[in-house]
This record gives sequence, structure tokens and C-alpha cells, in this order.
Amino acid sequence: MFSIIIAIIFLSLMYLSFEKSHVSSKEVALTAVLGTVAAMGRIAFAALPNIQAATFIIIVAGSVMGWRAGFVVGATAALVSNFFLGQGPWTIWQMLAWGMAGASAAILKRTFPDIGRAGMTVFCFLWGYFFGWIMNLWYWSAFIRPLSIKSFMAACLASFWFDSFHAVGNAILYLCFGVSFTKILKRFHRRLKVTVYYE
Repeated sequence: MFSIIIAIIFLSLMYLSFEKSHVSSKEVALTAVLGTVAAMGRIAFAALPNIQAATFIIIVAGSVMGWRAGFVVGATAALVSNFFLGQGPWTIWQMLAWGMAGASAAILKRTFPDIGRAGMTVFCFLWGYFFGWIMNLWYWSAFIRPLSIKSFMAACLASFWFDSFHAVGNAILYLCFGVSFTKILKRFHRRLKVTVYYE
């Protein structure tokens, strides 16, 4: 319960930070649309074993629009998609995990601006496992006793193949659509971005 409260406070601060940043109303609208598109991408692939188009969309959004927008797109995608797939205490953790995927993509792009297609594909692949480990952290802390490194590793091993489907799906989606989707999103972002100059 304590971890959920901390997570809710953190999510609230991130949404507040996005709202206070200098983004135009059009950028806010684009962020909301991307969150919804990512949610629809998740729902569309729900029948397949952990193929998550949402992760790919969130990572591209974060790499193009920055860490705040990336986080909001990821968190919104989890919240919206769970209105169809089922809400619960896992929603908070999914919002955190996908929000971190979007924010970390922005940080990666800023740190390595010429990372290229291969680097982004590896990054998408790794987030298949990172997402699973974050969700395992919630499952482990809520349902497994005793809490130990050994029991956490056992939870991660149990989800290995499930996480692997997620990782491979992310990599394939980026290889097939990553470059073109990034170009489209950059074009929209350039048109909608507002730059504020201070004297």
C-alpha cells in the first residue's frame, strides 16, 4: 500500500511537471493522441502473447518529444488501455513502467543523438525485459513471501519467456516501422512546438 501511495504521488508530480512545462495546447493534444494510439496498439495486440505495440509507440514518442511528454504518453497509454483490459493495482505500476520507457528514450536520444536504427532497436528490445522486471517487482512485493533476492529472481525466471515475447516484438516493430514513424512524429512535433524566449 505504501509503495502504491508513493507511485501515485510520483505520477502526479510528473503530470504536474508536464503541465507546468512550456508546451503549447497543440503539443498537449498530440501527447494525448499518442497516449490513446499507444493504448489502442496495446489492445489490438492483446490476443497475442505479450506483443506490445504500445512500448514501441511510447519509446518513439519519448525520443522525439522529450522526457516529460514521453512519460505522459506512456502513463496515459496504460491508464486508457486498462479501461478495456481491466483496471487494478497493476495499473499504477504499468503507468510507471511505460512512463519510464518514454522518459528514458528521451534521455537516451539526448545522450546519444546519433544512436541510429540498430541502437534504438536494441533499446526497444531491452525494454521488453525492463518492463517485465518492474511488473515483477510489484507482483513480488505484493504476493510473494518471503521477500528476498532469491524469490525475486524466481519471479523473473517465471516470466522470462513472456518478457522475451515482449522484447522480440518491440525489436521487430522498431525494425519495421521505427524510422518512418519517427519521421512522421518529428514533422508533427516541429509544426506544433512552441519556443519561449526570455529577455
